[in-house]
Amino acid sequence: MSYTIKDVAKKTGIMSHTLRFYEKKGVLPYAERNENGIRLYDQSSIDWIETILALRSTGIPLGEIKKYVELHEEGDETLQQRKEIMTEHKLRVEKQMLQLFKTLEKINYKMALYDMQLEEMEKCKL
Repeated sequence: MSYTIKDVAKKTGIMSHTLRFYEKKGVLPYAERNENGIRLYDQSSIDWIETILALRSTGIPLGEIKKYVELHEEGDETLQQRKEIMTEHKLRVEKQMLQLFKTLEKINYKMALYDMQLEEMEKCKL
């Protein structure tokens, strides 16, 4: 099944100009075009876009995604290199998650203090 850029934008939530940008930067493998020059995407393109979105949401640079795409296009002989890219990124994401968890703990602590202070204020009013 083929999808137009508008279909893909609706399906993935990513704007069409962003899709064109990703394609231009080599992050998204080039889409096929019909006889009128309209981009046509298939399910594998949508899978790539979902992967790109997941990686971008964790802060991976476009250059690193581009390198990953290039390695993928080279074939199975690059499996180890692609795994290394994902392993390195996984470690960065785990570090981010740990930092976010520590931040969340601090926020929860502050909220508990405020709850106690508000409760004390209510008791004083009685």
